[in-house]
Formats: sequence, C-alpha cells, structure tokens
Amino acid sequence: MTHHNSQFDCSETDSDCQALRRDSRNQGVSDLDNLPFRLSPPGANTAVLLVHGFTATPWEMRPLANHLAAQGIASLAVRLPGHGTSPEDLAGRQWEEWLSAIRDGYQILSKDFQSIYGMGMSTGCLLLLAMAKEKSFNGLILFSPYLRVLHKLAPYAGWLRWIRPYQVKPTDEGLNERYYNRRPLAGVHQINRLLKTVRSQLPHIVCPVLAFNGEGDQTVDIDSGRQLVDLLGSAVKIYKLYGPDVPHVLTREENPCRESMFAGATRFIQELESPGSVVRVR
Repeated sequence: MTHHNSQFDCSETDSDCQALRRDSRNQGVSDLDNLPFRLSPPGANTAVLLVHGFTATPWEMRPLANHLAAQGIASLAVRLPGHGTSPEDLAGRQWEEWLSAIRDGYQILSKDFQSIYGMGMSTGCLLLLAMAKEKSFNGLILFSPYLRVLHKLAPYAGWLRWIRPYQVKPTDEGLNERYYNRRPLAGVHQINRLLKTVRSQLPHIVCPVLAFNGEGDQTVDIDSGRQLVDLLGSAVKIYKLYGPDVPHVLTREENPCRESMFAGATRFIQELESPGSVVRVR
C-alpha cells in the first residue's frame, strides 16, 4: 500500500520539505514511499521529528506519522544518508552524516513550532539522543532503544568489514523496497562509533523520555535498552517492556501492540503539553 498521497503530506508550497525530497531523489532514492515526508494537520502547534532505523527508510515511520496527524500533531520524517539508495552507498557513510540530516530536520520544524519532540526507531533513537546534546527537545520517545546489538560479532565490525563487507540478511516478505538485504559492516562500525559517543552523553540528557522494548526483539539486547534509560539524567523517564510477541521494528503491523504504543506516545506528548498535567514515572 502506498501512502504518499496523504491529505496532510508535504505540500507543493512546503519548500523545505520539497528540498529534502529533491535531495533524496538526487542521491538515488527512486521509490516515493522512501522519501522524507512532512504531515501538517491544520492547527497543529506541536511537531515530532521522526527518525527511522539502520538500513530502513522513512517509510517505516509513516504509520506513526499518520497516527500523530489524526491527533493533531505535525511530524517530519527525515531520511538518513545512505538509506533507500543502495548498500554500497550506506557503506560509504559516517554517522555524523546521519546526525546532520536530523539537524536539518530540526531546523525546518523550529521555523514553525516551539514544541518539538523526537521519535526514533532503533538506531534512530541513538541519533536523537546524540542530537539532544545540542538541541532542546521537549521530550523523546524511543522505540527499541539499545546499547548493544545481539549479533556477537557486531563489536568487531570495524575490522571485519575489510574481510566480509556485507552481512546477508533476508528481508521480510514484500519489504525488499524498504530494507536492505545486505547490511554493510562499515555501517555497523558507524553504529559502534555512535554508541560510544551516546553512552557518554546519556547522564547529560535531561528532557522527558518514554521508551519501549519488546521481548521478541531478535536484533538488539533489550536489557541494554533498559540500561540506556537508567543512565539518562532525565527527571521524567518511563520505560515499558512488552512481551515475546513484540518484535524489533515496533512501527510496523507485525507488532501486535503497535496501537497501544502509538496511543501511549501521543498521550505522553499531550500530558507534557497540557499545563499543570503530571506525567508519572512508573
């Protein structure tokens, strides 16, 4: 199913969003659903910066954006360089380039909104946390955050990339246009570099945080997700662990608890935005 004709989607007059989409096409993104997008429901005064995960595209954040739009919350989904193009393109990128794309997205939203939240999927969480050191988010919602990848060879990607440049990982049925089936180990090396930076910054991040992990995650160490949240300097931080039927990519329909997560994320924003409301740490 394609979604790029949403009534709230990046309009002809939205020059910033159109520029992001044009840049992505120039870098080799051919599928419209993999382009950056912006949803701006009428009257929205709060916005969310959406960041997809490693080897994915903005497409995986679209269901979340649609949910937010229905609740009157605007969003902008950026595309990380090297994604939606080719594994070879991704292999040549550094995490600082990914962060730069997020910085651009934040700048675009800050023109129209004072309240800006970040929502990330997996590695997108790490990048938003890195961004929180320099930009002030009103809050962060983290879907499948982590400090460790499950694959036992992941920590050695820095030198393994010279021996075996790609890890072949079959994509789920029908998602070949959304995810790479060859993961460049050079990219995993960049994640390792990013993790080292973010881990040291966690105690200095103080904005409210809501985080979700699922016990069915076969990609990252979910215990490290809880550890990440514990290390944050935030006064308000809520962590929710779902059961073994909940997979790694929490924004797709394979997650049976997706709607409750989306509702919880929206409620988290609404409570923070409503004067006098209290977000309880559970």
